[in-house]
Amino acid sequence: MTPTVEHIVATGRPVDPVLRGGLIAGTIDIGAASLISHLNPLVILQAVASGVLGKPSFHMGLSSAAIGLVLQWAMSLLIAAIYVGAARRLTILRRRWIGAGLAYGVVVYFVMTFVVVPLSAAKFAGKITVVSFAENLLAMLLFGLIVAFCARSTAPQYAPR
Repeated sequence: MTPTVEHIVATGRPVDPVLRGGLIAGTIDIGAASLISHLNPLVILQAVASGVLGKPSFHMGLSSAAIGLVLQWAMSLLIAAIYVGAARRLTILRRRWIGAGLAYGVVVYFVMTFVVVPLSAAKFAGKITVVSFAENLLAMLLFGLIVAFCARSTAPQYAPR
């Protein structure tokens, strides 16, 4: 029997919104990156894997693409878990999920662009242009909206008295 939203809210299980938000947003993000860069999604996944494997990732075929998919989903689940955890504590993130999701997308964009990618083994020398900034920010706004939408009905976490 599949649990209903009411059951999830009543039991306070944050796992379902994390899985839904993380996997859906992470998968759509691969498609968005493919559309933005005009590259095959397998190349996008190899680029994700290059964060750990470096440039050899692009010569490893489907195996590095599979690693990239696992890494993409792992990062997406972590990003969703952070939001869901915050939404369980802050009612406004659930009530105003559209604005909160958009704001979270901006935060995710800047953290990924200026912290995660520079610290990775991926050495992308691409210059940030106005167009690339706008395209990638829009993709992360969508990512944030998806995560916030999935987290909007998560149960609050009550602090022990």
